[in-house]
Amino acid sequence: MKVSLKWLSEYVDVPSDVKAFCDRLDVTGTGVEGVAQTGAQFNKVICGKVLSKVPHPDSDHMFVTTIDVGAYHTDEQGNPQPLQVVCGAQNFNEGDHVVTALCGAILPGDFAIKKAKKRGVWSFGMNCSRSELGLPPREGEDGIMILPDDAPVGVPFAEYAGLADTILDLEITPNRPDCLSMLGMAREVGAMYKRNVFTPLFDVEEDSALTPASKQVNVEIASPDRAKRYTARVIEGVKIAPSPDWLAERVISAGTRSINNVVDVTNYIMYLFGQPLHAFDFSKISDDQGVAHLCVRAAHDGETLETLDGEMRQLTDDMTVISSSRGIAALAGVMGGADTEITDQTTKIVLEAAAFNSSHTSRTSRNLGLMSEASLRFERIVDDNPVGDICDFAAALMAQVTGGHVAPGRVDVYHDATQECCVPFRIKRFESMMGLHITADEVIDTLERLGCSCTTHSADAATSATGANNPDAATSADVLDVVCPTFRPDLTREIDLYEEVLRLVGMDSITPTLPAGEGRLAVRTPEQQLSRKLGEVLRSCGLCETMTYSFADPSDNEKLHMNVGVEPLRLLNPINAEQSILRESIIPGLLHSVAYNQNHGVDNIQLYEIGEVFRARPGHKKPYETLKVAGVLAGCMTEKAWNKPALAFDFFDGKGVLETLFCALNIPGVTFAPVNVDESPFLHPGCAADVFFGKTKLGWVGQIHPRGLRALDVQGSVIAFELDFKALLCAAQTHREYCDVPVYPGVSMDIALVVDEDVSYQSVLQALLSAGGKLLVRAHLFDVYRNEQHVGAHKKSLAFSLLYRSPEKTLSSEEVAKIHARLVKKVCAQLQAEVRD
Repeated sequence: MKVSLKWLSEYVDVPSDVKAFCDRLDVTGTGVEGVAQTGAQFNKVICGKVLSKVPHPDSDHMFVTTIDVGAYHTDEQGNPQPLQVVCGAQNFNEGDHVVTALCGAILPGDFAIKKAKKRGVWSFGMNCSRSELGLPPREGEDGIMILPDDAPVGVPFAEYAGLADTILDLEITPNRPDCLSMLGMAREVGAMYKRNVFTPLFDVEEDSALTPASKQVNVEIASPDRAKRYTARVIEGVKIAPSPDWLAERVISAGTRSINNVVDVTNYIMYLFGQPLHAFDFSKISDDQGVAHLCVRAAHDGETLETLDGEMRQLTDDMTVISSSRGIAALAGVMGGADTEITDQTTKIVLEAAAFNSSHTSRTSRNLGLMSEASLRFERIVDDNPVGDICDFAAALMAQVTGGHVAPGRVDVYHDATQECCVPFRIKRFESMMGLHITADEVIDTLERLGCSCTTHSADAATSATGANNPDAATSADVLDVVCPTFRPDLTREIDLYEEVLRLVGMDSITPTLPAGEGRLAVRTPEQQLSRKLGEVLRSCGLCETMTYSFADPSDNEKLHMNVGVEPLRLLNPINAEQSILRESIIPGLLHSVAYNQNHGVDNIQLYEIGEVFRARPGHKKPYETLKVAGVLAGCMTEKAWNKPALAFDFFDGKGVLETLFCALNIPGVTFAPVNVDESPFLHPGCAADVFFGKTKLGWVGQIHPRGLRALDVQGSVIAFELDFKALLCAAQTHREYCDVPVYPGVSMDIALVVDEDVSYQSVLQALLSAGGKLLVRAHLFDVYRNEQHVGAHKKSLAFSLLYRSPEKTLSSEEVAKIHARLVKKVCAQLQAEVRD
């Protein structure tokens, strides 16, 4: 939220030291994201006076003028000299006070003022119009800006017009809707510095000659759960025109464009009080009898509305609308309809002030992707109690700036008014929890500055609040009854009041002390230890940790052909359509990260994430939630060099990462088996494997199917893996068993087996180790050979180096030959293999 210190100072005394003020705001919970100075664009723009005006000798529409700009143009001795300016405007005379931009000034639109010849006559500046200064137009003014006769000559225009201001860009937390207004910030500043706050008077002058509002407007809240209160006022005889300078300045300082006097009043009131308003053209919502019937209701599926931004919106029944006898007039709390907007021909207005339900407003806004200043405030709760008074104030102001008249009375439909909340405050408990000594008078003073009212608790109630045997039991003087105002919906618990007192008294008031009691050594849980170990190993393999959203796009599953046939867990109130389900896998989020990096010029990407995934559990309220470990490798493992080409990541790089991981976690005997293509269509069928520890599936590793990568705009190939954290935790062995260093030499022998193409390396390895028994201590694959002429069609040769060793003696050649022959016979029979010579 943008806060003008000039505007804020109308309601509270603002400290002059802006930096110290911003630091104090930060400390008390209101973040200052930026500070901007306005008026700088009017540097070298001066209030001047026209001393002479003569026709240009070579133009029939320009004049050569001399302008008194005071000390801003002098001779060599420093004496003020008139400034010659060639001007084409027709609306000024000698003696008029004007706004003159000197050479070197830069006007809005980066328009630089320079010395220039105009039809042969030198001009050393420019007399400016309101539009050239970036100011809203004024009715009846055509040409340069004419200042009042008392405008001081030689004074900077920004100083004269009061345009110099300091604008704070504040980060208002969601629990503080009251601070989304100038008065709310004024209360906050008053509480911080113990200063009085001025509140505008709510007074409206009604024209008794007009028909009462109740006979012109009929209001119905058909869905009471969607609106607590709806108030309407009627203003007649309005004239739509540019806003007066003071109003336009206030609206612009809040970051909104000045539109006209009616719209600017609604925006001004919203920024002042935090109460969004909307103005309807009465002629566009009234029926043939001249009565406007307004109804707050749920939209019907299939209804449409063109909003003020010119977009045609498709509505659903979870959205709230305001309808009239002519159709839908507005999206409640979000934006008005184009068919009922104020135009230059509008003469009669219905002014709306309401308190719409926050969750329904939020749902409407997010489903349509339509965020507005109004919806921002309604989403965070608008206090329904002052709605009527604010509507009166706005109607009076609107009548003032439009020349209109307010019809007698207001239409006010009110359901279930918000009540003030009474919360006990135990001073001894506050001191115990916060470590800060404070008196009852200090607590009362602090809370009353926030708008609360405090009274001393009765003795019986004090005992009831704390318990007779409670060590924090308090006397009546130690417990206060605090009534929290309705504009502070965040104050509902005792701990909320503790926070308010502490942040205003100051965290630095707490004296640091060591905690009492014996120290305890914290020990990480097995899950924490495994998580840290996984991160260490994966980072050592070159992968960078990332964190992606747990919310996912349902279309990702379709694009990747992932989790086919599984109904995702849909969010009831998603942020947007792209984050409307809970993720079932980490991989889509990592692939989006790959695409993002590639789009930003990063081609070699290695990422991992440890996070939760979710699955629905029929018959259970809560979903199944489990941790997964996932990673992706994209691009090249090594860059292209003068002596070697670039080496792209392939399946075996992903497999190698997992083997390194299993070695570090002491998980022996992990096996890799070809994936079932029907179960994992998102993986490349020839470059993927399931990972097993015994019969337990740990996860999978493989190349993502090119079809899915194209759908997600990912370039090249991507190797990915995803492991089950719980399965890893069960498989990881915390203790290692060491064996003696071999004493006797081993005997190496090679064997080349010709097998069918679909026989996996893993099955051959398992057959060799099984047939070799305890004496075969290692089997290492060193060659894979395919050749139809030498090994046959659809065949391959796998060559292994075998190492035989006995822990008890040196094996003789005859013994090894006998064992090896038995191994060959058994493996060939089991795999239908042949030994290749």
